[in-house]
Amino acid sequence: MALKQVVKLIAVTIFSCIYSTLVFISLFFRPKWLIGGFFKKSKSDHPPKCLSDPSLGTHGYIHLEEVRLHYVAAGTEGKPLMLLVHGFPEFWYSWRYQLREFSKEFRVVAIDQRGYGDSDKPSGVSSYKIDKLCQDLKQLIPALGYRDCVLVGHDWGGAVVFNFANKHPEMVKKLIVLNAPHGAVMLKELMTSYKQFFMSWYMFFFQMPYLPEFLLQHNCCSSLNAMFRDMDKKPLKNCTEEDLEAYKYTFSKKGNGFTGPLNYYRAAMRGDLDKRMFTPIEVPTLIIWGVKDVALNKNLPELSKKYIKDCTIKYVEEATHWVQMDAYEDTNKHIWDFVKA
Repeated sequence: MALKQVVKLIAVTIFSCIYSTLVFISLFFRPKWLIGGFFKKSKSDHPPKCLSDPSLGTHGYIHLEEVRLHYVAAGTEGKPLMLLVHGFPEFWYSWRYQLREFSKEFRVVAIDQRGYGDSDKPSGVSSYKIDKLCQDLKQLIPALGYRDCVLVGHDWGGAVVFNFANKHPEMVKKLIVLNAPHGAVMLKELMTSYKQFFMSWYMFFFQMPYLPEFLLQHNCCSSLNAMFRDMDKKPLKNCTEEDLEAYKYTFSKKGNGFTGPLNYYRAAMRGDLDKRMFTPIEVPTLIIWGVKDVALNKNLPELSKKYIKDCTIKYVEEATHWVQMDAYEDTNKHIWDFVKA
């Protein structure tokens, strides 16, 4: 193992232990949540009706070389493909407002990435390396009957589609990224920006085994209540109680859980640096950014332009990290303007 890799592993381990210790200590100040969670019965034993809403599209599965992916598709087959790739901790349903909107002119397909929802969940951290996530998309597009697509990603999905567009530009007509920085920028900011470093505390905490899974799953996935809130800790706009139950149901289903999703972060921290990420992206790119993001700094989109030859940025001032939900009208408008240009 190279010296740089050893130093990196040691640094990640140290910060993981520090943040895990702080999280563990914080549990003693939440005894009701901690103890009560062992006895609380889930309300999410049956799928909420919103998950089978026919206006969102039809459900399907597609077999790739390593995994079977679940997807929801809307719009007439044969129309141009718009492929939607979700982030953490999400699944296809995060794109409900885009499935309805863009099916007018596109064949819109929202996937559950590997490790999520009803898609396969391969074991091992190495199964979630960025190369494997990109390989899924490379196989998926022709399996759906297309050569290329308008590719849209949010959060971790944004990281995946940035990487995919870099490696396979011929398969991407236009790239749209929501609240996710370019990988090279995120790497640099974690090493040079104290603000972003502390905003990204959870990335280091997620490196620990078992404890992150326990906390996210505990008390009937009540952690999702906290995640899907704005900066004032109020429920997200356009995210109803039923919507929230859909997330809890999906992550609490037997065989689901959070290990696969957490392995995205673990694989990213442990993987070797791919120097191709520093090659500018050739595909026309739109970045939509919810300014009230508590995990990602507002300067990241502008810094990302250095690695994108043709980049448009649209800020949504009142939106959070979950911009495709809580500001879906603005988001959809920006997407329409970009794809029709």
